[in-house]
Amino acid sequence: MNASPADQLRLLDVQALDTRTQQLEHKRRTLPEHGEIEALTADLNQLRDLLVAAQTEESDTAREQTKAEADVDQVRQRSARNQQRLDSGQVNNPKDLESLQSEIASLAKRQADLEDVVLEVMERRESVQQRVEELSERVSSVTAKVDDAAARRESALADLDGQLSGTAKERQALAAAVPADLLKLYDKIREQQDGVGAARLYQRRCEGCRLELNITELNELRDAPSEQVARCENCRRILVRTSESGL
Repeated sequence: MNASPADQLRLLDVQALDTRTQQLEHKRRTLPEHGEIEALTADLNQLRDLLVAAQTEESDTAREQTKAEADVDQVRQRSARNQQRLDSGQVNNPKDLESLQSEIASLAKRQADLEDVVLEVMERRESVQQRVEELSERVSSVTAKVDDAAARRESALADLDGQLSGTAKERQALAAAVPADLLKLYDKIREQQDGVGAARLYQRRCEGCRLELNITELNELRDAPSEQVARCENCRRILVRTSESGL
């Protein structure tokens, strides 16, 4: 294949833009905000699970407290009724009187035990409420961090997308000036060689594979017409000769 030296040099400019595009796309995929958001989201999900569990426990404890307080109130009312009977003098039978006094004493102990239960439940509920409050604050804090990282990521992506768009337009305009057959060969090689289809020959070294050409290859290039499109014998990329090729 033949192409003018100017077209071959222009191919290096196309390659530079393609390399720039690869770099931008890689940067887009590997923005630190991606990993930051992923880690923060994992923490946030865990915190939300803990918060739901704490809220459920608080709700259960609230019901337990309500029931315990109702039990205390029921015993207190029964004890009050018994005390009222005792104070009214309605019970004259010694046996009944002894039984009533015994029940009042038993209810007093029962009430004290139940009040201890209420106190214990209230302490547990207070502890759970504190944990709910702490977890809620942590959820809010991590949520804010996720939102901040997401905003930074969107800003970075928008900037990179703008650069990619500009590079694509520049590449399109430049590629239009390259002969179709040369560009087709370049694109084919680029797909096979990690995005690099053309490389400069600099100081007898291919800048595509970074290997120095042997003397036979150099002699062949010296003798070849400048219009002849050369290929690196090692990596098979298009090898573009310049004044700095060392031929």
